[in-house]
Amino acid sequence: MSQSKNTRIVLASRPKGAVTAENFRIEQATIPSPGVGEVLLKILFLSLDPYMRGRMDDAKSYAAPVEVGHVMEGGTIAEVIASNNPDYAVGDIVLAHSGWQSHAISDGKGLTKLDPKIAPVSTALGVLGMPGLTAYTGLLTVGRPQPGETVVVAAASGPVGSAVGQIARIKGARAVGIAGGAEKCAFIRDELGFDAAVDHRAPDFPEQLQRACPDGVDVYFENVGGAVWDAVFPLLNTFARVPVCGLISQYDGSGPSDSDRLPRLMRSILVKSLTIRGFIYREFADQRPAFLLAMSEWLRTGQVKYREDIVEGLANAPEAFMGLLKGRNFGKLVVRVA
Repeated sequence: MSQSKNTRIVLASRPKGAVTAENFRIEQATIPSPGVGEVLLKILFLSLDPYMRGRMDDAKSYAAPVEVGHVMEGGTIAEVIASNNPDYAVGDIVLAHSGWQSHAISDGKGLTKLDPKIAPVSTALGVLGMPGLTAYTGLLTVGRPQPGETVVVAAASGPVGSAVGQIARIKGARAVGIAGGAEKCAFIRDELGFDAAVDHRAPDFPEQLQRACPDGVDVYFENVGGAVWDAVFPLLNTFARVPVCGLISQYDGSGPSDSDRLPRLMRSILVKSLTIRGFIYREFADQRPAFLLAMSEWLRTGQVKYREDIVEGLANAPEAFMGLLKGRNFGKLVVRVA
């Protein structure tokens, strides 16, 4: 990757079904110069997250889509390499939202300074960043787990799901994780301390999940949808809470139609007094200071552990992202750009 040019990955076309390599294009542009009040950032790490799939479609959502020909969006860790802004000095490491490129200009708004001495800076994209905050706020504000209750979380080896299960145990609940494959199940059970782990790829997955939840499910943290939801749904107890964080099984256009589920779902919401609440972490932005304080302490004491899946080189971001949508990543997926 040439450091004399700004390498950018742009949205070349909107996906029709599953994302393909043809939906991306790598471009070389002149590295911009910062104007008055601006800084030039060199991107060190790029976060890859499932929500980016929705930004590739021209569909109404909680955020505007990426325009064709524009840089793919995403959270980043960057180093200030030139500054005309008194608040930022050359060498500062910042959390930014610069997208899939090697360099970016910022006016300083929205940047957060990071201290590499406190924690590896990449954690600001994971356990100490948006995924961790999503887990913390969604579980504690929407799920409200109580001691002795059973919390089930899908995509449990990922950055959100792994934090959800560990926080649930800290709060005295029983944590059951759903993951894909024996290695991921062993990780959440043996390394993260989940009470049980169930492989959604197993032919008898619904039966295994039922055995892992003999007293039913009080909180289900939804990250997947589809067949995983079908297995959890009959186990929901009266007054169960369902924070809906993501539906990754449906993002790539391959998920089943949900139309036949609706009558049964609505009846259960009524007779079981279920609470099903979709949320975006930004709704709970005021909880960020409390989250950082709590999560930093849990990391320090070893009550929360995390795993990163680091991909080398910006050019490999499209392939890594397509793998993410198919569950190939193991932990928080991060691209080391520089």
